[in-house]
Amino acid sequence: MCRWIAYTGAPINMGDLIVKPKHNLIDQSMHANVPRTPTNGDGFGLGWYTKQPFPGLFRSIRPAWNDSNLLDLASHIESPLFLAHIRATSLATIQETNCHPFRYKNWLFVHNGQIAQFAKVKQQLLCGILPEYFNNIQGSTDSEIMFHLALSLGLEKDVVGAISRMVRLVEGAARAQGIVEAILMTLGISDGESLWGFRYGSDGKGPTLYISPSIDELLILNPEIDGMLGEFAVCLVSEPIGNFMEAWRTLPENSKVVVNQQQKKIEVTAFEPA
Repeated sequence: MCRWIAYTGAPINMGDLIVKPKHNLIDQSMHANVPRTPTNGDGFGLGWYTKQPFPGLFRSIRPAWNDSNLLDLASHIESPLFLAHIRATSLATIQETNCHPFRYKNWLFVHNGQIAQFAKVKQQLLCGILPEYFNNIQGSTDSEIMFHLALSLGLEKDVVGAISRMVRLVEGAARAQGIVEAILMTLGISDGESLWGFRYGSDGKGPTLYISPSIDELLILNPEIDGMLGEFAVCLVSEPIGNFMEAWRTLPENSKVVVNQQQKKIEVTAFEPA
């Protein structure tokens, strides 16, 4: 299992959330609170939005705890919306193109979880990716296939509908191979304006995902950013960071969260793939 974090709000240095708080993402790369994969040392990635038309992207196969470039970038890049990911691979090889986030035009995508017995369904899933998206695939992970399936199923126009259709397609392919519990996932997705988070498991038990929906809670996590956040800021994490873990709210099983920065609106609802 991997770990990730996503932030949207007033521009801040990425390091204010990725590096500085207690049990931050870099610390989680060595000491995650997941007995199965406490070490996430198979690479990392940063994706961030600025005034440029497409998001910036930096990925590396080095462990997050041992990369000075990550520390330097995170402490110097200011962004109103960013996603960061640390990787623990169970399927695909360790290579830069297998590190998250994955990018297509203005879209970023991170994933924690897996498609069960991916090798048995990979060929069928690849056939579901439209030609206009296929050449954007650079790696060999189930995560990247999920992203490009969702793009093929309408992600750019309807995020929730596309993810729903993607999950059902994966579950259908797995079911044909006798695989019942097909998919585990938390997803972080952005188009540079809104932020979507999903928590889902075919068995009803998805990986953990937490939300900090208020300014007060984010200031508890890192008082140094007081005065920088404006009136609205939201952070999603695979596991809590900061001195007060109880400040984070668990996203319910099989649910989604949509954060609209312009409308300053957070909506958490059930996620039931159609």
